[in-house]
Amino acid sequence: MTSYFTKTVVFWAMVMTFAPGIVSADQMEKSGTAPYVTHFVFRPLETVDVPGAKVTAFEATGITDNLEGGKMLDKMSARCEAINVDFAPKKYIDGACVLTDADGDMIFSTFDTRDVDKALGEKGACGTHIITGGTGKYAGITGKEPFACDNMPALAGAGGYTSMNIPHVTTWEIK
Repeated sequence: MTSYFTKTVVFWAMVMTFAPGIVSADQMEKSGTAPYVTHFVFRPLETVDVPGAKVTAFEATGITDNLEGGKMLDKMSARCEAINVDFAPKKYIDGACVLTDADGDMIFSTFDTRDVDKALGEKGACGTHIITGGTGKYAGITGKEPFACDNMPALAGAGGYTSMNIPHVTTWEIK
């Protein structure tokens, strides 16, 4: 008679041999689409005023929430550095961001509010992130993230700090 322990070992050996993808439920997907929102606080760093124009450098920090409850792009810290250019009638924001997960792995992107992907509809779209790479489990990642801009109230007594929720719809691939 075979022991329970031996049957268990044989069962798991068969699973590991014939279904290796099932064994690691936390294994990273190689491509997909994920809607998420980043809750940002914007801190102005420096402003240059010239007649008819204003340029402000700022830092944005926040956290992400996957809107479907998935693990991709969920509970990551976000940090962006950007410039806000207001040369009437032109107004745009360009910058770069780093998202970091609990393991310390990172996703890098640039963004531009002049390149507006209409995937979020005319009313909501305000810019596009381009995913340029990553580290650890995100090494080799590329993708595109149209995003919307949902203004929040200014932070009381915070000297020019503002806040915004930025919903994204990300399509990515890891090669």
